[in-house]
Amino acid sequence: MTTTAPVTVLGLGQMGSAIAETFLKRGHPTTVWNRTAGKGASLAEAGASVSDTAAEAVAASPLVVVCVLDYEAVDEVLAGVGDAIAGKVLVNLTSGSPGRARATGRWADEHGAAYIDGGIMADPPDLGTSNAFISFSGSREAFEDHEPTLRELGNSTFYGTDAGLASVEFMAQVATGYELLIGFLHTLRLVRAEGVDPAEFAERVAESMAVGYPPLLTVIGKAVRDGEFPPDLGPLSVQAALMDDLIDHRRSLGVDVTRMREVKRLMDERIAAGHGDEGFSSLFAQLGG
Repeated sequence: MTTTAPVTVLGLGQMGSAIAETFLKRGHPTTVWNRTAGKGASLAEAGASVSDTAAEAVAASPLVVVCVLDYEAVDEVLAGVGDAIAGKVLVNLTSGSPGRARATGRWADEHGAAYIDGGIMADPPDLGTSNAFISFSGSREAFEDHEPTLRELGNSTFYGTDAGLASVEFMAQVATGYELLIGFLHTLRLVRAEGVDPAEFAERVAESMAVGYPPLLTVIGKAVRDGEFPPDLGPLSVQAALMDDLIDHRRSLGVDVTRMREVKRLMDERIAAGHGDEGFSSLFAQLGG
C-alpha cells in the first residue's frame, strides 16, 4: 500500500469529519458518506468525493473507516452497505464495548471483509498529530497492509488479533481517567471549603503527579501481574492509620467519603488477613474476581 491509498469514511460527525480531513490533508483520495445529507459539503470543497449511499462509498475504496456515535449507528450503517463490503478492509473507530467490537468483527467475516477495530484517545483537532493515540486490533494482515494509512491519524498500536482488545485498551484508559477525575473534583470541594484556591492547588498537584505517579502506576501494574505486593506507598499498617483522619476531615466539610471509606475497608480487610506489611497494590487481591 502506498501512503496515498484511497480511503472511504462513513460518518461525518466531529470525529468522522476530522478523520476525513486528515486523510485529505495527507493526500489520500477520500470518499465520504453521512446519513444526514449536507454534512460533506465542506469536505467536498477540500477535495473529497461525496457519495449518495453507504454502499456507493464503500465501493470506492479498499479501506473503509466507519466512525459514528455508537454501535447502534454502526449496525444501521452496515445494514445499508450490503455486499459492497466484500473484499474490503473495514476499520471501525466507533467507541464501544469489546463485546460489540467482536460482534462487528464476526459480521465483517460473514460478509467477506477483513476487520480492524480501533479506539481513538484524542479530541478531533488532535488527529494527525503526536497528541493522538489510537489502539487497533483484529486482522493483523489487514493492519500491516494499511498501517501507513492508519498511522496518518496518530500514534498507533496494534494489540492483537482479538478484535476486542483495542476496545479493552480504550475503555480502560478512559475509565482510569474518570476514576481519577471524579476523586479530584471531590478533593477540590474539600480544598475550597478550607479556603484554599482550587486552581493553585491543581497546579501543585499536576506538578507532583507528573513526577511521582507514572513510576508508581508501573510498579502497581507489575505487582498485580506478578501477585507480589511490595510496600509501594509504605506498609498498609502505616497507611491505614491515616485513613480515619482523611475520612473525618472530609465528613466535617460535607465532602463525599464513599471512596475513602472503601479504601479504609479494603485496608482493614487486608491487614486482618495478615498482609499489613504489603503496599497499596495489594488491595487488588481484596477486589475479587
